[in-house]
Amino acid sequence: MAAGRPLAVFDVDGVVADVRHRLHHVARRPKNWRRFFAGAAGDPPLAPGVALAREYARDHRLIWLTGRPEYLRPVTEHWLSRHHLPVDELLMRPTSDHRPAREFKAEQLRRLGRSGEIAIVVDDDPAVVAKLTQAGWPVRLADWVPYAESLREAQEREGRT
Repeated sequence: MAAGRPLAVFDVDGVVADVRHRLHHVARRPKNWRRFFAGAAGDPPLAPGVALAREYARDHRLIWLTGRPEYLRPVTEHWLSRHHLPVDELLMRPTSDHRPAREFKAEQLRRLGRSGEIAIVVDDDPAVVAKLTQAGWPVRLADWVPYAESLREAQEREGRT
């Protein structure tokens, strides 16, 4: 992996992994986070996101920036590998970090920006996209799956994904 290549930063859930089959666990109260995350290994791939990630991986360092909790690292790495997606770096939310996704990801991008040029950030969360765009990052909204209200609440209000 050439260190001098520009960075392509991709989210996982809603970008390359289809979480719709497990959203019902967090769509109502009480939310069942254990079951929601337990289903992550079974996420079907999202063809548009997978194709875009593979395209960028040809001449960029592919960095995964996900709000998934750190304890899902083995599941996430296995999922990415199973779908032939390279992992130059995988950044995950520390288990005790419950800030909104937009805050967590903005902080991670500031850190990444010190180590190389960020050519693109791809995320499905409109609040994340708005925050990163406002901060001047080159962002693309992954809009190939309708954004679920339950996911917005999980990412922004509860800092869980």
